[in-house]
Amino acid sequence: MGIAHSVELCEIAPADVGMVAEFLHVHMNSRVTAAAWASAVTPPWRVDSPNHGFMLKENGLVVGAYLAIYSDRVIDGHLERFCNLAAWCVLEKFRSHGLRLVRAMLAQQGFHFTDLSPSGNVVALNKRLNFRSFDTTTALVPNLPWPGPAHTRVTSDPEVIGRTLRDRDLEIYRDHVATSASRHIVVQRGDEYCYLIVRRDRRKRLPVFASILYVSNIDLFEDVARAVFRHLLLRHRALATLAEIRVVGIRPPMSIALMSARPKMYRSDRLRPEQIDYLYSELACLAW
Repeated sequence: MGIAHSVELCEIAPADVGMVAEFLHVHMNSRVTAAAWASAVTPPWRVDSPNHGFMLKENGLVVGAYLAIYSDRVIDGHLERFCNLAAWCVLEKFRSHGLRLVRAMLAQQGFHFTDLSPSGNVVALNKRLNFRSFDTTTALVPNLPWPGPAHTRVTSDPEVIGRTLRDRDLEIYRDHVATSASRHIVVQRGDEYCYLIVRRDRRKRLPVFASILYVSNIDLFEDVARAVFRHLLLRHRALATLAEIRVVGIRPPMSIALMSARPKMYRSDRLRPEQIDYLYSELACLAW
């Protein structure tokens, strides 16, 4: 029997997560433990996930996988269902079956799709599949020990964050506080606050960068940005910050515009890019 007839395509059910996580640890990124892979694909927020993605099996062994992270979001008063395309890995011998995973994922009805870390040929493939690119114009900011502005407090203390945040920000914090890649910061000035979610990132194999995923109060952030960068240096040991303009709203002072920002993509029949953020995704759930 040939390979074409022996490779089975199936959903990743909860019982399959362990072996898929081990497959990704061995074949995709060994820096990420199997436990971390499993945690990423079973996020802590409440959502009715139809699966955890799709996998290819031959003789009972995983030979390919495409992870999916699901979330339900309320946007302009409407419930919207998201499928975030996460890790995609297929053994070389079975690469001809890789598109079966993609087709199965995108055949699911009623979802908006995001791919926030496409690499290599995936970007071109996504374009052919009607994905569009976000404007990911990015500024690189050196994190320097700037003197903080007066009457401003910056903290990553969970107790302070928990009693400071309100309404939707508090819900976002509770949904993400247990995710492995999310780091939480609150800046307070008087009665105002700005809540940020950041992740540690690698560039040129150096794990010394912070990327900002979410900013709740762009106007306040513009005033206190230097205090945030100081905090990222002293508390989180990040030497520089990658700040996408669409996320932070401004190009921070003393920053350098990157010549080539990493792509992020989405596919939706009705949502505009400004309605889609980077939360509830592998960027928050998986540290690599």
